[in-house]
Amino acid sequence: MSFKAILDKVKEFWGKMPSDEVIPVEVMSQEFTQKEKENAGWVSPNYSKSRTVHLDPALLADNRCVGIFPYAREAEVYKVLRTQILEATKEKGGNTIMITSALPGEGKTLTAINLAFTFARLFEQTVLLVDGDLKQQAIHKTLGFASDKGLIDHLVDDTPLSDLMIWPGIDKLTLISGGRSVAESTELFRSTRMKDLVNEMKTRYPDRYVFFDVPSILGGADTLDFVSLVDHVVVVVQCGVTPVDAVKKAVELIPQEKVIGFVLNRSEDRPAHSD
Repeated sequence: MSFKAILDKVKEFWGKMPSDEVIPVEVMSQEFTQKEKENAGWVSPNYSKSRTVHLDPALLADNRCVGIFPYAREAEVYKVLRTQILEATKEKGGNTIMITSALPGEGKTLTAINLAFTFARLFEQTVLLVDGDLKQQAIHKTLGFASDKGLIDHLVDDTPLSDLMIWPGIDKLTLISGGRSVAESTELFRSTRMKDLVNEMKTRYPDRYVFFDVPSILGGADTLDFVSLVDHVVVVVQCGVTPVDAVKKAVELIPQEKVIGFVLNRSEDRPAHSD
């Protein structure tokens, strides 16, 4: 099914519902029944300590969060990228992946969201999606919910991580996004507290993949400081828009051995993956 067909289906379904009623996102994303998943070994984590938010499937469709819709053809590219990442981490180890781009506005946040949605479908892994763009928190806005706490609250105000965790109603997925943004974030990326935080996220649950949406490489020093803390990097490139020289310069600034994939983001087409 094409993404347009998925979008039309969601909007048609939404139009039949009362205006104040939210369609559970798991209804739209369900590929197997809960009983079928449990029979195949699926274990649903307990999210009682996380704040629960309800996502609007129609908004997700409008914002091209295709990873939540199992039958969208456009979601297949994220499944291919997921396989690529799984193979790389199996060979090299590591479970922390930084999603970035050469320049701002290339689609890194959407890529991080769709990868997190896609990984959450796996039976063996759980996923944590972290908004690490401290200058411009965008994940919660793209997903359509309000959040007044984020990484900065932990790094600066010592807010416990448990108070930052959000469950968006999707099994196997939690996220951190929201709170205030800061113009001068480089020092936070270089701090011992950030290093300890990433290490905690990396080691607490061995079956968990952690995706960090971080600023663009050429947009400042933040990402260059952060890259040493993560295991792997995925670079998003807006096809036909981003200058080749900018991509080359960006990739030269980060450790080559950490780059495990590129996403060629097409503005009027589905994205493409590349080794």
